[in-house]
Amino acid sequence: MAKEKKLVESITSRDVDFAQWYTDVVREAKLCDYSGVKGCLNYLPNGYAIWENIQADLDQRFKETGVENVYLPVMIPESLLQKEKDHIEGFAPEVAWVTHGGMEPLQERFCIRPTSETLFCDVWSKTVQSYRDLPKVWNQWCSVLRWEKTTRPFLRSREFLWQEGHTIHATYEEAEERTVQMWRVYRDFVQDDLAIPVVSGRKTESEKFAGAQDTYTIEALMHDGKALQSATSHFFGNAFPDAFGIKYADKNNGLHSVYETSWGLSTRIIGAIIMVHGDDSGLVLPPRIAPVQTRVIPIAQHKEGVLDKATALMDALKKAGYRVKIDDSEKSPGWKFSEQEMLGIPTRIEIGPKDIENNQVVVVRRDTREKIVVSMDEIETKLGEILETIQKEMFERAKAHLDAHISEATSMEEMISEFQEKQGFIKAMWCGEEACEDEIKAQTGGASSRCIPEKEDHLSDVCVCCGKPAKHMVYWGKAY
Repeated sequence: MAKEKKLVESITSRDVDFAQWYTDVVREAKLCDYSGVKGCLNYLPNGYAIWENIQADLDQRFKETGVENVYLPVMIPESLLQKEKDHIEGFAPEVAWVTHGGMEPLQERFCIRPTSETLFCDVWSKTVQSYRDLPKVWNQWCSVLRWEKTTRPFLRSREFLWQEGHTIHATYEEAEERTVQMWRVYRDFVQDDLAIPVVSGRKTESEKFAGAQDTYTIEALMHDGKALQSATSHFFGNAFPDAFGIKYADKNNGLHSVYETSWGLSTRIIGAIIMVHGDDSGLVLPPRIAPVQTRVIPIAQHKEGVLDKATALMDALKKAGYRVKIDDSEKSPGWKFSEQEMLGIPTRIEIGPKDIENNQVVVVRRDTREKIVVSMDEIETKLGEILETIQKEMFERAKAHLDAHISEATSMEEMISEFQEKQGFIKAMWCGEEACEDEIKAQTGGASSRCIPEKEDHLSDVCVCCGKPAKHMVYWGKAY
């Protein structure tokens, strides 16, 4: 019995120490660990499998909108990076530089890509001449390196995995439309496949991406009430392309500027999955992206016919299209149950001698631990229904948590009081001045503007901070 409790006892309670709980879950679920390079991660099979499913689902959504995948070099010449001043100034503190090739010092140093706008523009400057060459709607799945001072698994590491989409268009309107389109692709993916509700909108001037004209974001709320920026889509206008001399000839041979967008989602979204859905027993994975959707656990497997029947069940479910594995190890059933829960596998199927005799199995939901007796003849259909119910109810629980942690404030006193009483998002009016953003952050102990939503509530006529006429309603929150 002591062994059966060991897995859960190694996890700190989520409500006692959220940060330690998170670290414990990452470790015990064997998602990743730190490498010999400080601040960089080894993505272990359990963690990388989640990323593979995210990548597959999101990549399909991208391609349905006309996106094509490419791959560009990991190194960027310094002269290329310097072509866009705002861009390099935004990333300068985080850039890692290569100064030697073998034993020889390089004539020009190279940075390891923190992002690839300059590389894409360099390619397009050589290949785009005519309106017939447009639009370019490209994406690459890769890693980037940013020399972060403080790191945490998935949430912030020096090298991380992501996708970065880059596009250029003949008109301002077409580029702006693509920016918004990809922002909505992210929003739908995160809510539909990851069961994570979000608030979404534009970033303020001080919070937008370096060099961008507009940045659109989706912001998720973690169980501890902190926000996590989960994906962003940027409209660059023509600043980047003009810096690289990218022009196209129209049908009358007139030269015109092109307009650029960029958009990305990274492995920090795995951190969001952990912190939104996890509990004191470990991970709770949404069925649509879970690497394993069900684990078959034979009970009294030493008895004749049990293991054969469990294996046949696994094979039938695989054939029906489920992602399924069997735990036929010599561990006790209690240990197997605990391990399945730690890994966040959405369901387990228990099958023992009495179940075989009654032509049934017991399906146990990871999220609620509800036990459902299902006929062997119906399991291939019923399992799909159970998984869809889990997906739907996981989103509903997360949405209820989000809604319960959104407040309103019409004065600084209210805003300070709300942040003292509970974490979450606060909606408040803002004058548009960066000085007020800074003051709000100072007085609330770190709450920043998260986004200006598409549909703004009119809470009052004046800024919550300075009392001047308000320009926007903003979601404010403390963030990772």
